[in-house]
Amino acid sequence: MGHFLRSLNEIWSQQAPPLLISAQSRQVLCNLLEHAPQGSPWIEVQGDWLQQDEGIYELVQKAKARGLMLVWGGSLAEVPDADAARCFASSLLSLPPEGANGIANVVRSATGKLEAAAKAEDAGFFTDQSLSLLGGQMYQGLQSLELARACLDTHDAAGVAGWPVVDTIQAFKLQQPQPSRDVLFRLMKAIDKEQSLDVMEEILSSDPVLAYRFLLYTNSAALGLRRGVDSLRRGLVMLGLGTLERWLADQLPHACSEPDLVPLRTQVVLRARLAERLIEAGVSLELQREMYLCSLFSQLDLLLHEPVANILRRTPLNERIFNAIVTRTGPYAAVLQMSQALESSDAAPIRQLREQEEWDAEELNRLLLRMLSELKLGMPQTQSA
Repeated sequence: MGHFLRSLNEIWSQQAPPLLISAQSRQVLCNLLEHAPQGSPWIEVQGDWLQQDEGIYELVQKAKARGLMLVWGGSLAEVPDADAARCFASSLLSLPPEGANGIANVVRSATGKLEAAAKAEDAGFFTDQSLSLLGGQMYQGLQSLELARACLDTHDAAGVAGWPVVDTIQAFKLQQPQPSRDVLFRLMKAIDKEQSLDVMEEILSSDPVLAYRFLLYTNSAALGLRRGVDSLRRGLVMLGLGTLERWLADQLPHACSEPDLVPLRTQVVLRARLAERLIEAGVSLELQREMYLCSLFSQLDLLLHEPVANILRRTPLNERIFNAIVTRTGPYAAVLQMSQALESSDAAPIRQLREQEEWDAEELNRLLLRMLSELKLGMPQTQSA
């Protein structure tokens, strides 16, 4: 545990976003509560463990007195009493199925209307205060986009862990996928300021829809380039800044400014950043960029609403990318699978891939922490360490 905490102190800078540690065993939690020094990342304490084990409650009290920032985790229907609640700086709440359904129905039908409130009370959803959404807290496991909106917009939630991806895709499936307006403006501003090719490539690759459209455009018959463009960097070099700026301006009128899609796009980009780091140290920058693109395009089906194999066949991408995404074979397949597995709290697939590919556990943890530590504040986060 001491080694883990020292590694955190080494990697996590003051400029990094807040980090919440969620222990997956009681022993790990107890070690954290007993040994973590003041200034350590926030620590989640699962409510059922706290209730069942007086020893954990005593450690929580001592950790609080030591200045640790603790977060209570559990169901909204089982929030702690006032005395226990004083030990925690915040809470990470999940909704019981019956409460989630009731709240979602109210939000969906008529938020803020007396008629909706009356229906909720008749149904028994709000008769207990614990089943009302609590303001200023964090929420996890929300399956409804409407609930996520209610938590963030109406109840000023501090955050939502795990965006309702399936419901978001369903909500926007009839809309034509468009690149992010914010990313378009950032790239156009970078061109105006004559920033480096590296900066432009980084901005372009921060939006999977824009990156995909860019490859389609650079390989279109209208441009008549003599050879296929299979990377963003090569496309930027061959296209030229004037043509690029005009093309970006053409994308603006229909660009996407929908905040509900930002977490989904961010999830795709975070996985790509992690995959890029997982490539064996010492490989060329070109291969790292190719691995990034492989991961970035691996979830295009979520954003473009069609099978990923059909999407990829429209571009002259390297066969290694197609095989890793579609057939799960080839040199990039294991890296892609590991970057996906590290998003989950299920350790079994991580352990299996680590043994299969002979990855070092500590190095994997360090790579994940470094990637997360470099996130800009305010970026929606979909992973936790």
